[in-house]
This record gives sequence, C-alpha cells and structure tokens, in this order.
Amino acid sequence: MADDTQRPIVIKRIKKVGGAAHGGAWKIAYADFVTAMMAFFLLMWLLGSSTKAQLQGIADYFQTPLKVALQGGYGSGDASSVVKGGGEDLTRKAGQVKRGETEKTKDIISLEKAKAEKAKLEDMKTKLEKMIDRSEKLKAFKKQLKIDITDEGLRIQIVDDQNRPMFDSGGAAMKPYTRDILREIGKTLNELPNRISLSGHTDAVQYTTGERGYSNWELSADRANASRRELVAGGLEDGKIMRVVGLGSAVPFNRDNPNDPVNRRISIIVMNKKAEEAINKEAGNQIEAGSASEVETRLGQPR
Repeated sequence: MADDTQRPIVIKRIKKVGGAAHGGAWKIAYADFVTAMMAFFLLMWLLGSSTKAQLQGIADYFQTPLKVALQGGYGSGDASSVVKGGGEDLTRKAGQVKRGETEKTKDIISLEKAKAEKAKLEDMKTKLEKMIDRSEKLKAFKKQLKIDITDEGLRIQIVDDQNRPMFDSGGAAMKPYTRDILREIGKTLNELPNRISLSGHTDAVQYTTGERGYSNWELSADRANASRRELVAGGLEDGKIMRVVGLGSAVPFNRDNPNDPVNRRISIIVMNKKAEEAINKEAGNQIEAGSASEVETRLGQPR
C-alpha cells in the first residue's frame, strides 16, 4: 500500500498578462473622440462661413419645424421654395429673403436705375446746350431749340418761327438749316443707348379740303418721317428710332393760340426705360387684340 506522503505535489500558477482585460476598447473610445472633434470643428466652420440671414433661417426652422413642414406658410424660408416651408438653399450667399423684402429690394433697385438714367439724360441735355452755343450753325437757331426733361425722357423740340420756318409752307420739303440742325443732333444722340420717339406737329390752320383729303395729319406725319431721314443721315444708328408719328394740331405748344407758328414743330424724345416699356406694352396689347380678333373671325366663318 503506497504512502500518501510520497504523492507528487502539483502547483498550478496562473500567468497574468497586463492589459489583457481591456483588449482594444480604448481604440473605439479614441475613434469616437476623434469623430466628435471632427464634427465639432465642421460645425464651427459652417457657423463661421454662414451669413446672418442663413443662421436666422436655420433658427426659425427649428423653432416650429413640424408646423412648417406640414402646413407651409410664412415659416422658415417660405420666400421662394417650391415646397412650402422648405426654405431657400442655405448654401446661397444671399441667405433667406422674405417675399416682402424681395419686392422692396426690387423697388429700390428700380428707383436707383431710374435716378441713374435721369442723371445721364441731364448730362445729355447739358451737352446739347453747350453744343448749340459752340456751333455757328446752331447758335442762330437757339431760340427755336427747346430742350427739357419730361416724364418720358429728354425732349428736344425744333419749333417754327414766323420769319424762319423749318419746312416749306404746306409741305414736307425741309429747309437747309433744318437739315443741319437735325444732322448735328443725330450724331450726338448716339452717345446714349436709349431709344427715340419722333413726332411731327402742325398749327390749327386747316387745308381747304379739311380733313377729308391731305390734311394736317398727313403733313405732320410726312414732316416727322423727313426728320427721321435727316437724323439717320447725320449718323444716328439704325434701330434707335422706335416710333415716328404725326399728331397734327392735337398737341399744341401754345394752347392759348392754336394758330401760333410755334405750334409747328418736330419733337424728338430720348425715351427713358419707363416710356419704352409703355410703348412695348401697348404694341403687345395691340398684337394680342389682333390675334383674338383673327381667331373670332375664323371661328365665325363656315367650314
């Protein structure tokens, strides 16, 4: 029988390795920290590069996001978004602009443009007046040249004098000095991009045939067109003249005396944008009315 004291003693030692309990968890924590820092710096960069209007738009959105998203209306950025409440593109430099502010801005811009245009017309007026004073040809006719600023633009009127008419009596044949005046003016008007309206006027003295035959209406139109030819001959660019009309004696210069020779005149208007747009609108309305009339006529015709 074996002696228990002779049994071998086995000692088991557990080898501990430092850090084995932690594994790679620290790497995950570090990655989360780096990601958070990147997000923080990205946020700071966005806040620094955004305009005040963009930041206000973001703030407005998060104040009532659900209401704006579902109902739309005057919430965050409803100014020009296709989807109500969607807001404008926040990457735009202009930021969010309300509809009322946009209209106000347009009005301010239009007003500034009108002021700038008027200033240019005033400069042209001054230049024409100086040109008349310097020119030997035009200086003698200074009293017959009326230059002023109207609601339509810069108006240049060449009026008749009792002893110095612009045209032969009762006709559209132009006097040599009238031709010189128009050609000098034609060259100067090229300095502005504005379009030109040209009108002829007569006094109230009627032809023997009255208005049934050749009348003051035809005479004023013929004189206006003769003036157009001389402006172009003087160097006025093609296409600058937008309208040529004969107004007869309907708009007298001297309302108290319709037969006054001063009522016989040629009126040249360097139009501002407002007057030009009014003519374009009038022409557009006439085209639409003509088209509608044609359609009605065609519909009324039997097939």
